[in-house]
Formats: sequence, structure tokens, C-alpha cells
Amino acid sequence: MRTRVKICGITRVADGVAAAQAGADAIGVVLWRGTPRYVDCNRAREIAQALPPFVKVVGLFVDPAPEEVSAALAEVPLDALQFHGAESPAFCRRFGRPYLKAIAVKLEVDLLEYAARYDDAAGLLFDAFAEGDLPGGTGIAFDWTRLSDAVRERLRRPIVLSGGLDPQNVERAIRAVRPWGVDVSSGVEERDAEGRPRRGLKDAARIAAFMQGVRNADGGSTGRV
Repeated sequence: MRTRVKICGITRVADGVAAAQAGADAIGVVLWRGTPRYVDCNRAREIAQALPPFVKVVGLFVDPAPEEVSAALAEVPLDALQFHGAESPAFCRRFGRPYLKAIAVKLEVDLLEYAARYDDAAGLLFDAFAEGDLPGGTGIAFDWTRLSDAVRERLRRPIVLSGGLDPQNVERAIRAVRPWGVDVSSGVEERDAEGRPRRGLKDAARIAAFMQGVRNADGGSTGRV
């Protein structure tokens, strides 16, 4: 089985198209105002409408009011929802769309216990946690050994690996964790003069290099169907 890829934090139509042309399975639009990667529903719809067939659009929220999600669903052709806050399982499932639940990998969090609450999620997205930073897209990786073989077997949901992935480490990450999919944001963004990611502005060359890393991992792995 090949590793699926979502390029998240798309804010420009050209970046969404570049992700699709590079082979991404999905793009993510952030509908939470607390980040430079935020887009309103009008921009999110423009991005979604520019994509070719079979590329999914995922709307990302952080502790939204139910009215916010419903309004976005009425205006943007979202295929799935992604929740990055403390949303309850009942909240996540109330909108009638497949959803991904992000889980911040903190030392004090029992991943299996937390994940068990979201047993109807389409997938579980494991991300790094950085105190005082954004709930995702921080460019920081977590200890991948937290997702050991034993943990993955007991999760029983598709695993999406996120947090600090980039063209240089994604092949190694996939070989270590063997996730169903990977999710990247800052790792494929443009860089400023100091080498820091320009949040919300993707780099087509970095996207292409990331996708090549994924293909390298898939082509060299064994036992995957």
C-alpha cells in the first residue's frame, strides 16, 4: 500500500494546484483564525474549485463553534474535516462528514486511551506539541518510537503521521512508523532569508521533493500491500 499524502495549510490557488500536480492525495485549508495559514471560506472555495478530480479537500478547525463548521460546509466543498483542538467525539461526528482527529503527542498523554474515544474517526493524526506555539504546523517532530508496532496494532484506525516532516526526513519517517498517510505543512513552505518557513506560502520545489521522498520510502519498503 502506498503512503497517502496531504499538503496542509494551503492559502493560494497556485499552491493547491502544485500539490495536486506533484501527486498529493489531499490538500488542507485552515479555517481557524489563529494562524497565518488561515483562509476564509471564499478563498478555500477558490482553492478547492481549482483542483483536478480525485484530490480531496480537508477543512481544519480548532475548537470551533458548531455554526462555524456548518457554515464552512455550506460554502466550501469539503470532503473531510480535521479537528485539532479538544473537540469531543460527539462534536466531531455531528456534521456527517468523515473526520480526522489530531492527537498532540505529549509525554503525559496515553495515546491509546485518548485515541479510543474517537473510534469512529476516519483516521488519527499524530502531531508534535510545542508549548505556546500553534496546534499544528510548528515544524517540530515528536519521538516516532511513541508509535511502536504494538501501539499501531492496537489503534485500529488509519494513522496519519505529522509534525516536523520535510523532504529530508519523510522517507526515514515512513520507514520508521509505516503510517497510512503523512501530513506536511511547514516542511514544504518557502523560506525567508534566515531559513525560517513563511507560514502559508508553499514552495513547489519542496513539495515535489517531499513527494519524491514518499515514493522512495514506498518503493523500498517490504510487506506492504
